[in-house]
Amino acid sequence: MRMRASDTHDTAAKVTALLRHLFLYDRGNQLRVIEESGLSITQCKALLELGGLGRTAETWQVGDLAEALGVSVPSMSRAVDALVKEGLATRVEDPEDRRARQLAITAKGKQLVETLVLVRQAGMQSFVATLSAAQRRKLETAIDSLMDREDIAEAYRLLKEVEPT
Repeated sequence: MRMRASDTHDTAAKVTALLRHLFLYDRGNQLRVIEESGLSITQCKALLELGGLGRTAETWQVGDLAEALGVSVPSMSRAVDALVKEGLATRVEDPEDRRARQLAITAKGKQLVETLVLVRQAGMQSFVATLSAAQRRKLETAIDSLMDREDIAEAYRLLKEVEPT
């Protein structure tokens, strides 16, 4: 059964309203952590991708990272240069082509990714705690119905492994 444009518009508006609320629910703590890190949005996205919360690769080529995040290669190169300068990422030799360099996240970078994830999850947990039991069950049912999407299921699997310290 196909959804009408008005149905998709209404559903998109509801999802957008929920995401807006969730993004700002914890007074923007995740944004605060990003601001305090001094990272640009592109740098933050790159770091999160290097940290394994997106496609899980141990190392990345700059071009592949740019493509995955929808930014130009020059923009990604500048972002990566800053991450390397800050000690959040490092360039490593490509095992298949010694002339090429790949990117890997450092321990310092992994720590920042973990902080970002934990702050985000704490905000979500705080929000979920405000829901009634019936609202939680309905939300759980709606989310469970999306777990057959591989992209969502993979992100959930990775995030489930992150435990608060």
